[in-house]
Amino acid sequence: MDNEAQLASPACDGLERSCNSVDLIRTGAETRGIERIEAMFYGNRFSPHRHDTYALGLTLSGVQTFAYRGVSRFSMPGNVIVLHPDELHDGGAGTEVGLRYRMMYIPPEYLREAGAGGATALPFVANPVLSDAGLAQALAEALADLENPIGDLAHADLLSRIADGLGRHAQETPRLSPRAERAVQKACVYLRDNATTTVLSEDLEAVTDLNRYSLARQFRLATGTSPHRYQVMRRLEQAKRLMLKEVSIAEAAIAVGFADQSHLTRHFKSSYGMPPGRWLMLASQGRPVHSH
Repeated sequence: MDNEAQLASPACDGLERSCNSVDLIRTGAETRGIERIEAMFYGNRFSPHRHDTYALGLTLSGVQTFAYRGVSRFSMPGNVIVLHPDELHDGGAGTEVGLRYRMMYIPPEYLREAGAGGATALPFVANPVLSDAGLAQALAEALADLENPIGDLAHADLLSRIADGLGRHAQETPRLSPRAERAVQKACVYLRDNATTTVLSEDLEAVTDLNRYSLARQFRLATGTSPHRYQVMRRLEQAKRLMLKEVSIAEAAIAVGFADQSHLTRHFKSSYGMPPGRWLMLASQGRPVHSH
């Protein structure tokens, strides 16, 4: 697999800090809500946290260790990592030589849309560390060039290959009714459009024509998380973009709808495994010069 071999090579690939034993996170160009990163860490760097996206990636060098569903996991170079939305996990290097990996964070609705099974609940892969050549190749291609967005045709091909790969390993999933499918889609759009304002249960009931309890059940089946957490994650995404534009953490917190900086920090750490100040420092170190 040429792309994977290129990613796994011991060269620094321009990340001089990585070769000097300095932790960093490099954020790639975003593509339609798909976030891609490269990270280098020494020791345990992420406290327990959970995303509302699928987190899929490749271990490039070192041993990647993390606790997931009550079990300690280990990923070696070439392994594929698959973390389901809203599953608590931590992460770090399993040996003193450090860890290098690349990950992409994919909105669940993309994989449901790309799946061959129609309107089903999210595919759940019980084993988060896989050896799957086809899935590894798809991820390697998507993660090879972090500097540029994934092209339109490549985007469709990537999602279909990833959806097929998850399908090969996933447990059987229940189907959603067309009504539930439409309701969840409407709720997601409404929550994204109103991410920085307070959304009440009755607002979503009016938008979706489902009562709050039915919507909560169907929403979790379709997205892996709750409407509340879905909205919080949209706020955090906006806050990250503001912080990278040198808006202060306190100002970003207010701008995206949090009560104050401590409110943002609490949610940020539970979602990304570190406080926003540390994330910003690592992300700023890893940014390419032309992105400033």
